[in-house]
Amino acid sequence: MRSNAMRRRKSEDDLAPQSMSRKQVLDALRRGRSLIDADLRGTNLSGINFDGVDLAYTKLADSDLSQCSFVGANLSGASMWHANLKNCAFDRSILDFADLDEANIDGCTFRGARIKKTIFPNARLAISMIEESIVAGTPVVLAREGESNEEDASLGD
Repeated sequence: MRSNAMRRRKSEDDLAPQSMSRKQVLDALRRGRSLIDADLRGTNLSGINFDGVDLAYTKLADSDLSQCSFVGANLSGASMWHANLKNCAFDRSILDFADLDEANIDGCTFRGARIKKTIFPNARLAISMIEESIVAGTPVVLAREGESNEEDASLGD
């Protein structure tokens, strides 16, 4: 009887999502392991190079991703809600259907990025800044607290 209860508890524990640590992420990158649909919520990943990595559907909400490089990365459907993305490079990345709402994207560049149906922080960001960054590679500058932009920050067709 005890073994059945232990098996049941173990299988229930296996269902509980566990966020990866910084060390586990670095190890996965070094070994070329997949990070698709990984749970990285709330993790300090600042300064890591994710160039060319497939991060589709990865949960990055509330994470510190400042100074990271995502050049050529696939972030389709990724959740970066409320993440610190300050000074990240998203050049040539795929951000289709990604959620960056409430994220700090101050200083980010998006040169050549795909942004179909991407959700950007709309209270402090003019869409023209994203469009300019995609074309010219200029860093995005967020409005300061209390200021707002007149344009809607939802993109895509």
